[in-house]
Amino acid sequence: MKNSTKIALSVSIAILLIAGAIANKKQEVKNAAPTVAVTTFSLYDVVKHVSGDTLNIVSILPFGVDPHSYEPTPRLVADIEKSTLVVYSGAGLEPWIHGFEFKNKVIDMSRHVSLRKLGLEESCERDHHHDDEKRDEVHEAFDPHYWLNFSNMQKATNVITKELIAISPKNEKLYTENRDAYLLMLKNLDIEFKNKLSTCKHDVIVVNHNAFGYLSDEYGFGVESLNGFSPEAQSNAKNIIRLIQVIKERNVSTVFFESFASDRAIKGVAKEANTTVDVLQALGNITADEAKAKLTYEDIMKENLVKLSEALDCR
Repeated sequence: MKNSTKIALSVSIAILLIAGAIANKKQEVKNAAPTVAVTTFSLYDVVKHVSGDTLNIVSILPFGVDPHSYEPTPRLVADIEKSTLVVYSGAGLEPWIHGFEFKNKVIDMSRHVSLRKLGLEESCERDHHHDDEKRDEVHEAFDPHYWLNFSNMQKATNVITKELIAISPKNEKLYTENRDAYLLMLKNLDIEFKNKLSTCKHDVIVVNHNAFGYLSDEYGFGVESLNGFSPEAQSNAKNIIRLIQVIKERNVSTVFFESFASDRAIKGVAKEANTTVDVLQALGNITADEAKAKLTYEDIMKENLVKLSEALDCR
């Protein structure tokens, strides 16, 4: 009996040692893999799907954090600066990126996509210029939310795949296959959006701030916003009254706000206009709950499509 117990104990210890060795080996392989640091969730999603489990991926912007006001910690800065590849969104979305001293390759993705040029009013809102005397100081500006255009996401996917192959040539076949699958997903999303939003009773959505210009331009609906282009702008009484009138006159059934924006003002508008309120995901980042649910770019854009089609009363 004692011998059997000793044998069983020895076997258990051996199993634990083997399991520990395997875990250590996996950790060593992971530590040896190149590190790619990415800012926005949409770019992170591309890197994750194309690379599979072959790379260490650092999300510069922690899930659940507002991308407009985030500042990286010193520890994260150290991780980012030593990364083999850094991919950031650009177009002014991450002003803090310019303080970094990168040791390896850095990509400003906004230079590889087609940007939507902002009109004068939007440029003024973005730069927080609110009086006529300062309008001449506003320089040419662009909408940084380009990942809400599927063609731009295809361009970003091709650029990222090329760079991943450069840092890990042995995985070229895997990356190419994963790229093709991701591109097909984006093309199918575009088809779904076109089909679903092609015949709608209404032609305008109401949001707290206009991060959806790429979608509205591509699929033919208008956007009325409480705070214009800037999420930090303060709501004023004149704009609140105007928006309530728009909602009533255009029979808007739902007004939208973003996950990281204050919903107080837009909920007040919805209450006054007797309409409902819901979240429309701009995908600059995802919430902690969305990350926990392991939602992807595809998942969230499909959710957005359902909400948009219902708000626009599409057939």
